[in-house]
Amino acid sequence: MPPHRAVLCFFFLWIAGISAQASPVALDLSQQGGQLTDFTVEYFIDDFQSLDYEAIHKQAFRETTSTTTLGTRATVTWYRVALHNPGAESRSLFLHLPKAYHVRSIDVFEERADNLVDQASVDLNDASDHPLMYRGTVVYPFTVPSGETTSLYVRSHVYSHQWFSLKIYDDEQSRKALVGGHLDIALLVGMMLALVFYNGLLYFATSKKENIFYSLYLISGLVWIALSYGLIAKAFNAYGDAVFVLNLSLITMPIFLILFMMAIFETRKFYPTEHRILQGMLALLVVTFSYGLFDIAMALKPASSLAALMMVVTFSVSISLFRKGHPLVKFFLVGHTFFVVFNGFAVIYYKGLIEPSYINSHGVGIGIVLEALTLAFIISYRIKVLEDIRSRQGELKRQAATDPLTRLYNRRHFMTEGEYMVEQARAAGQSLSVIALDIDHFKAVNDTHGHNIGDLVLMNMADIFRQFSRDQDLVARFGGEEFVILLPGADYAEARGYAERIRKAVQAQSVEGVDGSGVRVTVSLGLTEVNAAMESVESAVNRADKALYEAKASGRNCVCYFEAVACG
Repeated sequence: MPPHRAVLCFFFLWIAGISAQASPVALDLSQQGGQLTDFTVEYFIDDFQSLDYEAIHKQAFRETTSTTTLGTRATVTWYRVALHNPGAESRSLFLHLPKAYHVRSIDVFEERADNLVDQASVDLNDASDHPLMYRGTVVYPFTVPSGETTSLYVRSHVYSHQWFSLKIYDDEQSRKALVGGHLDIALLVGMMLALVFYNGLLYFATSKKENIFYSLYLISGLVWIALSYGLIAKAFNAYGDAVFVLNLSLITMPIFLILFMMAIFETRKFYPTEHRILQGMLALLVVTFSYGLFDIAMALKPASSLAALMMVVTFSVSISLFRKGHPLVKFFLVGHTFFVVFNGFAVIYYKGLIEPSYINSHGVGIGIVLEALTLAFIISYRIKVLEDIRSRQGELKRQAATDPLTRLYNRRHFMTEGEYMVEQARAAGQSLSVIALDIDHFKAVNDTHGHNIGDLVLMNMADIFRQFSRDQDLVARFGGEEFVILLPGADYAEARGYAERIRKAVQAQSVEGVDGSGVRVTVSLGLTEVNAAMESVESAVNRADKALYEAKASGRNCVCYFEAVACG
């Protein structure tokens, strides 16, 4: 090697050695208040996961912020921060690691003048009673003597993603920080719990399978939110492997979302191409979930990429269904757009490609809640659509069963419902009577006063029936001026009293004619008691008709009985 090249290599190696062993730039505590929450720290990724405190001094550290994310390739990472106290009195401070709840272990080393003065280790599998662990946050007390510099080395060993946050407080601010926090997460979880309860009520009301998938989606989402943002740690003081496995909810959540899409959009029946695409994505998620049952940490490493693929697939399928005119997918697209946008920020954040911010770090939670609210609206809207359809169907059935002029039941409905009422009377051993009624000389009313007045007379008759009938009575217009009434629970005496009341009420009423004069009509009525044990409703109506003909032959405006043909 030429001499000048050897000199250059020696120079660069000497510079690298100085850089690797250079001391960190210390933060001046005289310029800080009682809290440091956003400042520069240094980090080193231990790819071999085996370096100790002594060996780490020889490594070259890089700069980052005190709240950072380094993705999935930084399983074991060392962080370093130095603090200098130029004041006349010692400073007692507290190092807070608020995201400690999701790691495997935390080690803290306190150094002054290149000497290790104290250290602590926290294994999250045995941290519930650890003196440094407080509701998901590791709190390490340390001192910076007057005129000296204290360096802190933090070794963070995570399961999958290296999310890190380091804060420094004095005693007062430390207490405040530990008391507050997680209110926003509690609010998100509370909203989702309310949606789970609401959807449970809907399931009992409708028994639709999409309600089950939506409920499971909600439960998966709220478990992941509560776990990932520290609410479970804070509420239950639970950490380590047993709790980390709940991260499988990050995989079950898109599984249930896809199943929900298949059910609510009925892709199997109407959209086979989109259904196969969703099935493919579902199969990939199920395989990942199955693998996660054996190695959750490894299954979560590609979770960000898998989430990105899932968002692309579901969004593309939604666009396709929208273009094909599905009425509900436009609402789903609104909610899923929120989900995709906010989760997109989160995926990039988890991979360590963008700087931390509230939106980035909480993107998944925000996206889940916004989409969950939209899915709740879709379910409610679909129920409304189905109720509207049922209402229209009910209206069509009502129109098919009723006379359009009088709004009384028609002959077809009377015969069907009447047969059912005869069976009920037979089973209960009750009396049942039928009345056939005809308006006297109705053709003359139409000829003399016109059909408009004739229609008014018919509608007036219907009002009289409604006035004197009971809720259980069945009143129908058989056609023209003929009406039939079925009286459950009424024997001869009761049916005769009813018939007389109708006859007298009609006789007393009048309809104003075209010339202002009152148009009065009378009715003839035929009555018989139904032999429920032996005959049909049609046979009873025929006998009532014979009694009606007898009433007309006897001078009209009277009630006749089939068996006793006497008029009253």
